[in-house]
Amino acid sequence: MNVTELRPGNYFLEDGNIFSVIDILLNKTAMRKMVAKIKVKNVRTGSITEISRNSGYQVEQIRLEKKKMNYLYDAGDFLVFMDNTTYEQVEIPAARLEWEKNFLTENLEVEIVSYDDEILGINLPAKVNLKITECEPAVRGDTVNKAMKDATLETGLKVRVPLFINNGDLVSVRTDTGDYDGRA
Repeated sequence: MNVTELRPGNYFLEDGNIFSVIDILLNKTAMRKMVAKIKVKNVRTGSITEISRNSGYQVEQIRLEKKKMNYLYDAGDFLVFMDNTTYEQVEIPAARLEWEKNFLTENLEVEIVSYDDEILGINLPAKVNLKITECEPAVRGDTVNKAMKDATLETGLKVRVPLFINNGDLVSVRTDTGDYDGRA
């Protein structure tokens, strides 16, 4: 595939690395060939870089497999997921899923992303509901602006929540930023 045909959300293989296209800018001047400046994310390492390629440069476009599975448990060095239709279990190294561990609760449905039987990671839902295990009591009169307090969720994640939230409440948390989003 010609590099100028890439669009955000496409995946391609180059030098043994799998890249996801975040953004692409095509630049054409009168004296030169078209140049594509592509902002890419290395799917294996998570690093984001910008690469430039001339028009006519060929890349190998690939498709990643996405399979819905449920989170079962943390086995120390591995996190275990299960396919609900085949009951096949998959172990993913916990070190690869440091951020995602903050939102994983038993039986949470996630998308396992893989390429050629190599598991690259997981896609979480946009928001998850988590239980508050510990939070400070509300302090009256502390309402100059948005009154917030610290709270710890069942997964160990610490978030800022409004004063009316108490221990044991279910709250909705965004998985991209880790911020409080509302009551569940």
